[in-house]
Amino acid sequence: MSDSESGRPGVRHLTVDANSEGQRLDNYLTRELKGVPRTRLYKALRKGEIRVNKGRAKADYRLGEGDIVRIPPLRTAAPGEPASVPRFWTERVLDSIIYEDDGMLVVNKPSGLAVHGGSGLNYGLIECLRQARSEDRYLELVHRLDRDTSGLIMIARKAKVLRELHRQLRGDEVDKRYFALVAGKWPRSLARVEAPLLKNVLRSGERMVKVDREGKPSLTEFSVVERFPGATLVQAKPVTGRTHQIRVHARHAGFPLLGDDKYGDEAGAALCAQLGLKRLFLHASELSCKVPDSGRMRWSAPLDEDLENTLDKLRN
Repeated sequence: MSDSESGRPGVRHLTVDANSEGQRLDNYLTRELKGVPRTRLYKALRKGEIRVNKGRAKADYRLGEGDIVRIPPLRTAAPGEPASVPRFWTERVLDSIIYEDDGMLVVNKPSGLAVHGGSGLNYGLIECLRQARSEDRYLELVHRLDRDTSGLIMIARKAKVLRELHRQLRGDEVDKRYFALVAGKWPRSLARVEAPLLKNVLRSGERMVKVDREGKPSLTEFSVVERFPGATLVQAKPVTGRTHQIRVHARHAGFPLLGDDKYGDEAGAALCAQLGLKRLFLHASELSCKVPDSGRMRWSAPLDEDLENTLDKLRN
């Protein structure tokens, strides 16, 4: 339903249908309000101009069927403005799709690309896909990776597939494995790091996570893959799925990831400078889940060339 006043569009109230159930509010708004800059959408959410069921809602709120979303008058981008996503990223993302069926995609996300826009970013992986594949009316992130983390991530093409994959994630039916290069000699006996994690948002808007007894229960399993002078390549399996979990648990154990500008230390930074490593060494290398109508599948993605070069330098 929409109202008009003096020929100007007024407040609208949108009813969420079954196909949008489970979708993040910010992604729903991006789809429904094409042409409105994402920065404007996030501002409207912060100010409470956009509401759900008459109350304030955060960007990551998961919509339910029948929710009523209040939309105020919002200015759209002027006709003829350039595309919001650079062609470089759309082409690179399309080249990174390693699996596709009617219900989902699996993408080997490049490092340096966020999974979605917001917090000062105009675009991310999901915006790249929506622009490059405009024929897909429904594209939603199933889970997330940090901006500087490369590797495998799932995208749903149908709402029912998103709900099923979320069910698997909650039930520990999705197996995710990462390669991480840590500073120091990780002991083979250290196979589990179990420490509660508490997420904080700094005044600058930056997210930081710390080990805190008031935090959420969190568990990561680690195994040694290869040792080097001053560093260890480990495989990490996050049993729980907390923000920055692998990075914070590794630091808590005393072995921060190389290239980690949030949770790293001076020794790690010095080794990165020596190796010429300019990014976080964390890569989502393996992913396994039950694909609707196809059974259980497993995908793998090799280390990026810059990460392999770093290992070669350590071996030599």
